Amino acid sequence: MAREHALSVPSKRGGAPVALRGIVKLFDSYRAIDGLNLDIEPGEFITLLGPSGSGKSTTLMMIAGFEQPTAGEILIDGSVVTRTPPYRRNIGMVFQNYALFPHLTVAENIGFPLKQRGMPKAEIRERVQRMLELVKLTGFEARFPQQLSGGQQQRVAIARAIVFNPPVLLMDEPLSALDKKLREDLQLEIKGLHDRLGITFIYVTHDQKEALVMSDRVAVMNEGRIEQIGEPEALYDAPANRFVASFVGEANLLEADVVGAEAGLLNLKIAGVAVRAAAAAHAPKGSCLCMVRPEKISVRRSAAGKVGPGNSMPAIVRETVFMGEMIRYVLELPNGSLVIAKQQHRAGTPILGPAEAATIEWALEDTRLV
Repeated sequence: MAREHALSVPSKRGGAPVALRGIVKLFDSYRAIDGLNLDIEPGEFITLLGPSGSGKSTTLMMIAGFEQPTAGEILIDGSVVTRTPPYRRNIGMVFQNYALFPHLTVAENIGFPLKQRGMPKAEIRERVQRMLELVKLTGFEARFPQQLSGGQQQRVAIARAIVFNPPVLLMDEPLSALDKKLREDLQLEIKGLHDRLGITFIYVTHDQKEALVMSDRVAVMNEGRIEQIGEPEALYDAPANRFVASFVGEANLLEADVVGAEAGLLNLKIAGVAVRAAAAAHAPKGSCLCMVRPEKISVRRSAAGKVGPGNSMPAIVRETVFMGEMIRYVLELPNGSLVIAKQQHRAGTPILGPAEAATIEWALEDTRLV
């Protein structure tokens, strides 16, 4: 059998490594994927994150075999599968719209891949029962998809995708049709499922919070390329560029001028006010862009207390929004720029109203150059 058509076999860790080498995908003259390279570790939970049109779903469909790359190679567990049809790649797939068979019961839907593989009925029943327990649907065997909620249908779809023990599971925005509370619950369930199974999960979403909660690593995509890949905390705290900073979480991006450096710190001016930042490995000269996350900024009335050791500057409150667990402020700096701050709502913390004079403060370490 040719190497390209060999079926993937799970590695010792339970999941298979996946590699993309120089992947290009053209739709007529449109370059949807532009020379993409990616190595996914066995048993890893990796998320492809990006806006609509960034190429994340196209990448997933090429790994699944439903789309063919124009150039480049796809490897699963070391075997080249670039031209191997989907049914011979031995990977599980969960779609956004569930794709359940409406005329089959829950048990029949879950057992369908096993039936297609010619597995004995007794073993099918046993595996289906184990899957029902795993996805918390014991007792739902005889129901039809239309008798289930959206979250229950998605659980059935996941069970069907993993019942045959695939080394890789692909998930294409599987929670996007669900309400916020159910989405959050299922995010944790899917993460827990991955921890128990240990197989390779490749997940696609445009929801940055979802990606940060669930993933071992996140690949941020834009215009068919990976802008940055790393652990969630690294992407959030140290974005590589303006796109990543603004797409992964909310960010204040402030124009600054470098006016000097001393003792491992950069001296900057933002809106005419002196601030400092930890010196980067390659300190910029002249103008640069600083990022400060809204939740890193504290807001107080200008006359209230002494300025702390970090950065601070005067501001005017332009908008105050009570959000329950936090207060969201929009503040105007001396040069007219706007800054967003999110203050934790605690007993005794005053809420400032529009037009009030304020002082905003944040730690030097939270001033990031992007």
